[in-house]
Formats: sequence, C-alpha cells, structure tokens
Amino acid sequence: MADAVIPAAILRNLSDKLYEKRKNAALEVEGIVKQLAQASDHDKIDAVINLLTNEYTYSAQANHRKGGLIGLAAATVGLMSEAGRHLEQIVPPVLNSFADQDSRVRYYACEALYNIAKVVRGDFIIFFNQIFDALCKLSADSDTNVQSAAHLLDRLVKDIVTESDQFSIEEFIPLLRERMNVLNPYVRQFLVGWITVLDSVPDIDMLGFLPDFLDGLFNMLSDTSLEIRQQADSALSEFLQEIKNSPSVDYGRMAEILVQRAASSNEFTRLTAITWINEFVKLGGDQLVHHYADILGAILPCISDTEEKIRTVAHETNEELRGIQVIPSEEFDVGSILSVARSHLSSEWEATRIEALHWMLTLLMRYRQEVLSFLSDIFDTLIKALSDPSEEVVLLALEVHACIAQDEIHFAKLILYLIQNFRDDNSLLEKRGALIIRKLCVHLDAEIVYRKLSAILVEEPNLDFASTMVQALNLILLTSSELAGLRDLLKKSIFNKNGKDFFSALYASWCHSPMAIISLCLLAQIYQHASSVIQSLVEEDINVKFLVQLDKLIYLLETPTFAYLRLQLLEPGKYMWLLKALYGLLMLLPQQSAAFKILRTRLKTVPPYTFSGEVFKRPSSGTVTPGGNYFGEDGVVNENQLNGHGEINFTLWLRQFEKVQEHHRAHRKSSTLSRAASLSSKGIQRKEEQRQQHPSLVVPEASMPISRSSFKGTGQLRI
Repeated sequence: MADAVIPAAILRNLSDKLYEKRKNAALEVEGIVKQLAQASDHDKIDAVINLLTNEYTYSAQANHRKGGLIGLAAATVGLMSEAGRHLEQIVPPVLNSFADQDSRVRYYACEALYNIAKVVRGDFIIFFNQIFDALCKLSADSDTNVQSAAHLLDRLVKDIVTESDQFSIEEFIPLLRERMNVLNPYVRQFLVGWITVLDSVPDIDMLGFLPDFLDGLFNMLSDTSLEIRQQADSALSEFLQEIKNSPSVDYGRMAEILVQRAASSNEFTRLTAITWINEFVKLGGDQLVHHYADILGAILPCISDTEEKIRTVAHETNEELRGIQVIPSEEFDVGSILSVARSHLSSEWEATRIEALHWMLTLLMRYRQEVLSFLSDIFDTLIKALSDPSEEVVLLALEVHACIAQDEIHFAKLILYLIQNFRDDNSLLEKRGALIIRKLCVHLDAEIVYRKLSAILVEEPNLDFASTMVQALNLILLTSSELAGLRDLLKKSIFNKNGKDFFSALYASWCHSPMAIISLCLLAQIYQHASSVIQSLVEEDINVKFLVQLDKLIYLLETPTFAYLRLQLLEPGKYMWLLKALYGLLMLLPQQSAAFKILRTRLKTVPPYTFSGEVFKRPSSGTVTPGGNYFGEDGVVNENQLNGHGEINFTLWLRQFEKVQEHHRAHRKSSTLSRAASLSSKGIQRKEEQRQQHPSLVVPEASMPISRSSFKGTGQLRI
C-alpha cells in the first residue's frame, strides 16, 4: 500500500548517498503525509510509517537508515496535530538508531528526534525516560558531532519538560539514581544539568527526592574536572538554601549520606559534608536525635582535620550538637553516643581525644545514671587515657574519673585501678603519678583520696612497689600546692582530733618508707617519735635509696613548707627533740655531701639552749654541751600526752614501723640471694660450656697451687 502512495523515485532518492537527494525526497514524503492527514487516511499513514521503519531504519544499509530517519521526521512534520496518535510507531525506531554503530546514523537520529519533538511537544513526554536514557549515553559519544547534536536535542527536551504538566518525577528519579555514580565526565555534566533544570521548575519537588541523588552529587565534588566540581557544588548550594527555607525536610536519610561523605579522602567533599551537617544540626535539631551518634562520629575526626576551614566548621557543629539537650528515649541512645566517644579516645589526634572526653563529661553531667550503666564498657579506656602523652587529655580524663567517683563504690574502684596501673606500669607513676594524684585531690576530697590510698597500700603484697608508691605520695603531700590544706591539718595533729586521725590513717602505710615516716613526723611536729624512728634504723636500712630520699628531705626542709620548723629552732629548749632528730639525720649523711653541709649550716645557726639544768654551749670546734630541762614536742608534755583527744601509743607505732621494716629487709635479702643464685647458675653453665668446647684448657684440681687459706686452723678466718 505504501509503495502505491509513495512513488518509487522518491523511495530511491530517500536512500541515496547524497544528502541533498535524501532531503528532497523527505520533503516529498512530508507533502504526501500531509495530504493523507488532511484526508484522515490513517491506514495509509500507518503503512508509510511502517515502510520507513522496516525497509529503511532497520535496513542493513547505512544510507537506507539515514533516509528512514529523515523520512520519519518529515512524516511527523506532515502529520502536524495528528502526529500524537502515531508516536508509538515513529519514536521507537528513532530511539533504536541512537545505538547504531555508524556515527552519522546516530547524528541523523538526533536530528530526526529533534524535529519530531518540535512538532509534538508535550505528547513527547510519554517517551521521556527512554529519551533521557538515550541522551545520557549520547552525551558521552565518541563523535563530537553526535555530542553536539545530542546537546541541541537535550536543550529542546528540557524546554518541553519544564512547560509540561504531564512529566512524572516519581518515574524519573529511579532512572536518575541509577546513573548518579557514573564516572564519565560528560555524563556527569548531563546529569547535573538535568537536576538543576528540574529543580528550577516550581511544580516539581526535587527537594523531596534529594536523598535519592545526594550521594551522587557529593561524589562529583571529587571529580578531576573543575567544571564538574563547580556545577555539583552550585547544585548542592542551591539545595542547601532550599532546605533552609523549607518547613519539612527528610533530614534523617540525608544525614546518613553526609556522615559517610564527611570521612571522604577528598578535602572539598569533607568541607561540604561537614558544612551541611552543621546546617542540619542547627535546623533539624530534635529530628536528628536518632542520628546523633553517627553525626558525632563524623564530627570528631574532622575536629583534627589538616584543613583549617574544616576544623572550624567541625568545632562549631560540635558545640551546636552538645548544646542540644534531649530527654533519653528509644531514639536518643546514650550508650551509642558514649560508644562513639570511647572509640575516638584511641584516635591518633589529640584534639579528637579531647573532644571525646568533653562529650563523656557532658553526658555524665546530664545523664549520670544512664552513663554509669555503661561504665564497664568505658572504664578501661578511661584508665588508659591517664597514660596519654597529652597532659590536657590526662587532665580531662581525671575530671571524668572524678565525676564518676562521686559515688563511694566507683571511688573505691577508681583508686584500686589506679594502684594496679601504677604497679603494672612504673613509667606511668614516674611521669604522670604526681599529676594524677594532685588533680584527683582537687576534684575529690584530698583527705579521702589519701586515706583510701593509704588503706590499700597497707595490704600491698609487693613491698618494693609499696615503698615506691609511699615515697611518691609523701613527696606530693610535702610539695603540692593543691595539698596545702592537708599539710595544715597534719601540723595540727598534736592538738586537733581530725589531724590526729589523719596522721594515724597515713602512719601504717608510710611505714613502708623510713624517710616518709620521718617526713610525716616532722610535718606533724611529733619530733620525739621522729627521733625514735631515726634511732631505730639499722645498717641495712641505710642504703643508696635511703640516702637519696634523705637528700631530698634536707632540701625540702629549706622550703616554705617547713618554715615553721626552722622558726622553732629559735627555741631549742622548747623543741629539744626536733634538734635531736635533725642531728640524727645529720649523723646519717655522708660528710662530703651537699645535703650534709646544708643541714650542718642550718644547725650552726641554732642559739644556745638549756637542757637538764645545763646550757648547751657551742665551742669553737662546733660541739654541743647538753643543758636545760626536758620538754616534749610541744615543749610542755611528753610523748604519750600529745593529744588532748586521747593518747597515741607511740611505742606500739614504733614496733609497727620496725616490723614492716623487718619485712622489707627480709625481702631485700631474699631478692639478693635469688639474684646471686641466678648469676652463679649462669656462671657454672658458662664454665661447663667452656669445658666442653676446650677440654685441654681445664686445669685439674690436684695440680692447682695450694692457697694460704688451706693452712687455716680451726676457728681462724680466711684471708
């Protein structure tokens, strides 16, 4: 039927290799179809379209396919207002030609569809998804002419969509979402262009579907092409502005995407993501409760970012998030936020660890009971934080510990863990011990802290550690400005019941260190007992460690802490036991040491005094002659009448000190023997190995010279 309608000559020219002949033939087809349309002869129109489709567009000959495409476009123009009812026949073969191997055929397909679209306009929308898919592929075509033709067609399609009320955004979004992760730069430009155009249409709610393609836009921010990065950033900026002005936004789904993108390796992507999160926290507020933990997990690493802008925005966002107060619920999970903070305590970046601790402190203050229910999950990590190389981290960790330790059970646990960690990690005690103890005493009651530490150390089985720990605590007590109140309390031990009780609480554990006991007695002004302790020391007690501690004490006696003691030397008759204790220390010091010279110089300044009715006179040689009356430490009473609130049995205390020191001597002796046995065993083993390797070098015992000791008689000493 179509052959009878269209002359054979026109059909031949339609497939000619010359473009002009094909074009003229197409104009003839347009005129024929126009006449058929006016006559409403749709059967013949269908026949013409089928002929152009089957015999030409699907032909194996490229020129036939080109002619068929031009012919279909011409037929559409001829149909005019009637073209809509024949689109089902016309458009599919044109779309099929977009995948043709011949670039010229693809070019003519773009041209044909352009002309068809101009005629049918809104009716064209029913094929939008297929056309969009085809244009997406053609935008990355290898032939620049095809790309140019596709761009022209793309602009026309955009115009048609923006003016159409039949466009379905719901059907289009899945198609867009599938292609958002394509890496081809031409396709990316194509997609961003469509997103921007559709967003500009008032009747199309692109913001409602933003979560479906938001991740793809963020992915484009790291593209190698500056133009694509700028287009993606522009689109994102526009959407963010719309979010600020929109009354209802799905923050949740987008928050999940932003959290992932905040960890991107690309700096610009991280900055954009954290900027969005910042706005979401300000705008979303309670709507983001379920995502607080994830958002915090994104913010904390950014706080230590190498880029200053990212750090600034992250800090601001962190403060905004921490400022929101929410009642704990199923959505607001304190445990998950606490878990995030705990995990970031192991971050390599100091700023991140600091903020993680700030979050723990904030949660403790607002949701104490909820946090304490997760204490077993975070306690070990908090203890490890005390070994952090950053002092600021350690101080914050101590503040968190102190907040937890407000309850008696948690306080006891904290002190036990501290003792255990000091025992296991000697470097922690050396480097951070003083800081940890001082700050705990600031945050908690200093007296309670020292009482608890003392009670634990009394039962400490590791005698070496107990001695070291007591020496450390004693030095902190004597030198720390934070513990001035405790020192004042101990100075009143003679007259004050609380002072006496505190002195008694420390005494048992302080027995692990002779110098600590002596220091404690001097501080508490219990001078006669200090002298008794000094007199009780035996040769084994006066070792290198003891002399080092004694050296430190002599220097401490010259500090403001012991100013009262030095002033008491102005009344030697009243404070005879103080003078005797100091002379006792002087006798223990090596004469060539600096400490000896310092103490001797101090004692030379003491004025003469009376003892047992006689006067101490200092001859030119520096000796002292006793004289004057007997006085106790306070100048009035004897040792067992020191406290008005009850007697202290110093005799029993001295026995306790001697007993503890006996344990230390036995321990040192046992350790020495063990080391000697170990060295001897190794020596014998080496000799045996040498004997086996060089038997000729071994001298028989019988051939060895007779030693002088062999002539030793019974009861004689070996020389």
